[in-house]
Amino acid sequence: MKGGATDQHTTAINLAVVEAHFGHEAAGRVEETVALYTDDIVWEVPSRPLRLQGKEAVAAKYRQIFRTIKHIQWHGLDRFATEDRVVDNRVVSFEVATEGFIPLPIGTRGEMRLTHLFHMRDGKIAREIGIEGPPHAVEGTRGSSAAAHQRRVSPGES
Repeated sequence: MKGGATDQHTTAINLAVVEAHFGHEAAGRVEETVALYTDDIVWEVPSRPLRLQGKEAVAAKYRQIFRTIKHIQWHGLDRFATEDRVVDNRVVSFEVATEGFIPLPIGTRGEMRLTHLFHMRDGKIAREIGIEGPPHAVEGTRGSSAAAHQRRVSPGES
């Protein structure tokens, strides 16, 4: 039954899983992040191009990312969901720790726009497609220009 209590419950679960996903990522908790994926996860970033399949491959990529950036903060702009999809639009701020992932000098504070399309299955992320804007330096601040954006919250999201 579309629009019924089951749809709303599933949508709420999907939103909670994605919220937990970003919380684990921001804290650099690889195992907790990967636990939110299905075993056959497909993780894509078309702009690089990057396509990984399976939890082990995704976990290895997260470890590489977390070695190269630190002080990760997410600034949510918009998020909405259905029974089988979550769309999330945000800005991530970070500091470059080593070369290899972000094309900015070590020690640079930066930020990047990210839009994610999550395909959900049985309360887990089955496919994650990340659309990345180009990373850029944030001059003279430890914060993010994203703080100026207003966040729109979907019904049922708190």
